Amino acid sequence: MLTAQNSPSWRRDLLVLVLVFAVLFGFRLGSYPLSNPDEGRYAEIPREMVATGDWVTPRLNGVNYFEKPPLMYWATAACLKVFGPSEWSMRAMPALFGLGGVLLAYAAGRRLHSREAGLASAAVLGTSLLWFALGRIMLLDMAVSALMSAALFCFILGVREPAGSRRRWLFYGLYAAMALATLTKGLIGFMVTGAVMFLWLLVFNQWKRLLPLYLPTGSLLFLAIAAPWHVLAALHNETWVHRYFYYEHWQRFTSPVADRPGAWWYFIPIVLLGLFPWTGFLWTALRDNLRGGWAARKENADAWFLVTWAVFIFLFFTKSNSKLVPYILPVFPPLAVLIGISIANALKKGAAASAELKIGLRAFSFICGILGVALIVVVLRSDVIKDPQQLLALRPFAFIMAAMLLAGGVMAPWLARNRGAGAALAAVIYTMALFLGVLTFAAPHIQKPGTKELAAIVTARAQPGDRVLHYHEFFHDFTFYAHRLVDVVDFKGELELEEDAAARASGRFMDEATFRRLWTGPGRVWAVARIKDVDPASKSGGAKLFADPTFRYHLIAASRDHYLFSNQP
Repeated sequence: MLTAQNSPSWRRDLLVLVLVFAVLFGFRLGSYPLSNPDEGRYAEIPREMVATGDWVTPRLNGVNYFEKPPLMYWATAACLKVFGPSEWSMRAMPALFGLGGVLLAYAAGRRLHSREAGLASAAVLGTSLLWFALGRIMLLDMAVSALMSAALFCFILGVREPAGSRRRWLFYGLYAAMALATLTKGLIGFMVTGAVMFLWLLVFNQWKRLLPLYLPTGSLLFLAIAAPWHVLAALHNETWVHRYFYYEHWQRFTSPVADRPGAWWYFIPIVLLGLFPWTGFLWTALRDNLRGGWAARKENADAWFLVTWAVFIFLFFTKSNSKLVPYILPVFPPLAVLIGISIANALKKGAAASAELKIGLRAFSFICGILGVALIVVVLRSDVIKDPQQLLALRPFAFIMAAMLLAGGVMAPWLARNRGAGAALAAVIYTMALFLGVLTFAAPHIQKPGTKELAAIVTARAQPGDRVLHYHEFFHDFTFYAHRLVDVVDFKGELELEEDAAARASGRFMDEATFRRLWTGPGRVWAVARIKDVDPASKSGGAKLFADPTFRYHLIAASRDHYLFSNQP
């Protein structure tokens, strides 16, 4: 059963955790370009907010974009205004939310069990592979995961408190966090968190612990935070209600309209690999926290809440017809706390701790061996990574990371036998920290090539009257780096043109015939395209623009995957 223990040093622990994980999440955060399309999209929308001064209607390349609410756009736009346009400023908010999630895990683990459990929970979450990776990418998922976690941690800590100021503020934190999560990624911010709380109350018959829940004032707080933007968006955009509520929330969940399918087991390997290096500790954590099984469910009700949280969200996104890797991130905080509590319990047993953690340490060694060998095989076989330039760039990093994993996999069990469980766990953490550090150097070569360097050329050379267009694609990162909107030829993608009559009538979104007429006109036209879409020498792609002898062009610059060309020299 989870128990509360009071202990000093909250301030010192939080300071140390902030310093350690700020370095981990911030290391080389702005040292490589934004990835295309996701990071480019979520950087461009805030840029356009700042440029237009319209903070109600998100826009992508000047087109209304109703897929998500604006909280992260607002936060990123604030970073843009304060720190200027850079990769670091665009990734600062996911990193801060990642750090916030680590601090929440510490606070929850400490309140639910002990100081040692809090520190272990923070270490587990902060060094988990997927949590670290998504804390360094400009996506919305880290923010909504941290905010949903704040809501659910406030709930379980709140129901443990007697009526009074501490309970009231925890419940107010619950309502505020749900509102902010709703402003980050839509209705799941309160519907999914609410379902987790309701299911736990129902299944484990915890209704007596619910009151007081400060519902009237809490509801007002929730509405005061979440409602204004929704009302303003509806008033300013007549198609917003249908797109936002029906398409984005209902159709994407219940139908394959988003074209993001996945098998029923889609998220299982993601959770298992994403939780590395702590994957093997999960079974022991469940066994320890749920000791006595279903018969002891009332005694272990708080631990069952963390399990309910993880299982419900896992099943919710498994049921969805739209699946992406980051969606499952909200299950990691409760798993981290369960593992942290189990580790803290084991360490209290002194010499017997290594035996308690044997399964987790052996699993760590095994996975390190598998991943280490896999890294070496991948970079030695040209049929896996087919771009020879990318393969050569990744090879030294892969060898270094493989050596770290193999060394850590050997050292951890050796230290467990000879120095104790504490030394073995330190080896796990150090191995992962070094691995993640090297991964930041490999990251620029892992992501798809972008258009940053081509955008810099256009920014330096294009004149006010020139037209800049993207051919058969829209490159999200280009508009951010070029600080301008572009025309688009024969492509829709993420551009929600059906929601924006003004954009459709602007003449910026054209078919092939219109493009050809524009190209032969008197004005200067710049075009960006994937090499495979225009160059007949490319073996992939469809019809090749440059194969047409009547199409005259001047090649201005080329990157690994893209051409910049113009109708004038």
